[in-house]
Amino acid sequence: MNRIYLCFISLSLLVFNLSCSESTASRRYWGKTEPPKENVLRYVSGSEPESLDPQIPTGQPEARILMALYDGLVEYHPKTMAPIPAIAERWEISPDGTEFIFYLRRNAKFSNGDPITAHDFVYTFRRGLDPELAAQNAYLAYEIKYAKAYNSREAFVRKENGEFLLRKDFETDLKEVNSVGFGPDTEFHRFINLPERLTVPLDEKDRQELIDKDPELKKAIEGKELVPVRAEDVGVEAIDDYTFRLKLAIPAPYFLDLLPHQFFRVVNKKVIEKYGKEWTRPENIVTSGAFKLLTHRPYDVLVVVKNSDYWDAENVSLDRIEFYSLEEQYTMMNLYKAGAVDATYNHTVPASWLDEIRQYKDEYLDHPEVTIEYYTFNVRRKPMDDVRVRKAFALAIDRFSLAKFRKTSKPLVDFTPEGIFPKYEEIRKRVYEQLLRESGISKQDWEKRYFDPERACRLMKEAGYQVENKANGRCEVKNFPIGEVALTYNTSESNKAVAEFIQAQWKQNLGITIPLRNMEWKTFLPTRKRLDYTGMTRAGWVGDYMDPNTFLKLFYGSDNDSGTGWYDPKFDKLLDQANSEVNPEKRFELMARAEFYMLQSQPVIPLMTASTNWLKKPYVKGLYPNPGTLHAWKFVYIERDPNKWDRDVDNIMKESDPIVEEKLARLQRSQIEFEKQRHGE
Repeated sequence: MNRIYLCFISLSLLVFNLSCSESTASRRYWGKTEPPKENVLRYVSGSEPESLDPQIPTGQPEARILMALYDGLVEYHPKTMAPIPAIAERWEISPDGTEFIFYLRRNAKFSNGDPITAHDFVYTFRRGLDPELAAQNAYLAYEIKYAKAYNSREAFVRKENGEFLLRKDFETDLKEVNSVGFGPDTEFHRFINLPERLTVPLDEKDRQELIDKDPELKKAIEGKELVPVRAEDVGVEAIDDYTFRLKLAIPAPYFLDLLPHQFFRVVNKKVIEKYGKEWTRPENIVTSGAFKLLTHRPYDVLVVVKNSDYWDAENVSLDRIEFYSLEEQYTMMNLYKAGAVDATYNHTVPASWLDEIRQYKDEYLDHPEVTIEYYTFNVRRKPMDDVRVRKAFALAIDRFSLAKFRKTSKPLVDFTPEGIFPKYEEIRKRVYEQLLRESGISKQDWEKRYFDPERACRLMKEAGYQVENKANGRCEVKNFPIGEVALTYNTSESNKAVAEFIQAQWKQNLGITIPLRNMEWKTFLPTRKRLDYTGMTRAGWVGDYMDPNTFLKLFYGSDNDSGTGWYDPKFDKLLDQANSEVNPEKRFELMARAEFYMLQSQPVIPLMTASTNWLKKPYVKGLYPNPGTLHAWKFVYIERDPNKWDRDVDNIMKESDPIVEEKLARLQRSQIEFEKQRHGE
């Protein structure tokens, strides 16, 4: 293996000279196109992973690696990202949509040979929610009953007679749901289906802040006993060794689609408790996926090999995957051209190379992506605590020019991506028209959201700044506090280019030159989360599942993951109402109202909906440009017969691959047959 690493390092230094002098316009493939001699995929994965603990990282670069190392109840379909059977071979959902029962395979094992049981999933879910772990992705599980209360260090309120205060007595519009009679009767099932208990913060300061706003609540909890919510209270249960049950607080139509996320992938309790924070070191780590860790050289390469103990090992095609940690686009493009790597992650082809790369129809993947790029405001620090200032900076960006500059994106002014959820977009348009009439906003002004420097200047003047008007609706803001503001982005050539473009836009349209700052990914994420920045930061979001809720949920709750500091209970209430609605159309109407309401406060600047924009060699099969660029690696294989290589990958999502389709059919058969039996077919 050392020889491979040395070769890779040498290529990264020398390949530019090898490739720049060669004209490839007349060739079918871009650069050297020969399958590797070994059964290995060499993949550029992006930034150095923050952690190999599946419940810690929030970034897409880590997610791709973690999908190779860990398995969950369900896996992403390689094309659609819909949930397909994994360790759970089948499942059923209660009629009210609040309970899921998963039936696990009996041959699933960890990489050390330990059997995987329902108890391991109970441990995994509870661990991810443990406030001591401080997992930023814990909010993904908040639909599970009492999950948020446990993760947020809250308490039940017990009266003198031993009974508990109930949430329904303080929230008149709360819809009570229960699934009594669904699945086996157990003591825990009876408990979890009791009316939902009220929870309040354990922290005295937070609790006081809450009850000061609600005199009725203050009176109700006065003198009562506070009982901390425990891990054992969360709605997850091992009915037996191979039957796992989830209980949600309210129906969540998208929840099954969420479960392939790495946060829910099973981990080994014994190993974690033995090694503590050191459990992910190469000499200690135990995983549950199709591959296991062989070597990790930070900022260089992470190598995984096929896990012989994996329950579906016979259908794992690759012997090894080499994940290379690279962010510099030109380096990875030249490595790809030299044949040193077989595929890259998304958004990696530099804009200046696109015209050339697009010629290679068998390799360049330009498909819709469930992702957006946007900038956040720190709404808790001046001057961005003023909504007029936030709106001015948003309106002073010409998004159409930005999309033209980027070449692989569409302009965006809403927070959900364009072209991914067509039914929602259709309903949102209708809802917005009604809300605009109610708000007195003209259609003409609304359509100028993409770029309106004249209104941006008026807003800055309204906010109290000295504004000198210029030609074409532009202006110069004289007394803006430049020293209190910066635009911070995580290090990459692409992010730098966008930041410089937008910096120029603000200079041109507002006369303000915003300083730029860049940070390494591992530092950038916690900085944004803690609101430890001034002004704006770069952000991008890849949907965790195929539903608009995955974007809007970023603003849900007082400690949300928007990185803005913005929180509004009215928004939360609208989203709760939407996700309690069983009628899909009415649900989307409520979600559209929530999106409109949030955007009126402008805590973010939506910029663009991206496309996948990456490359793979035609001999790499089963690696699809799905909307999240998240790959179920066991479907990937190396095809050595050139006659079977991919052709015209614009159509790759429509074409059928017999090898992949056979694997999918076998995996899905158990759930399909189970559904037929349930419905008496």
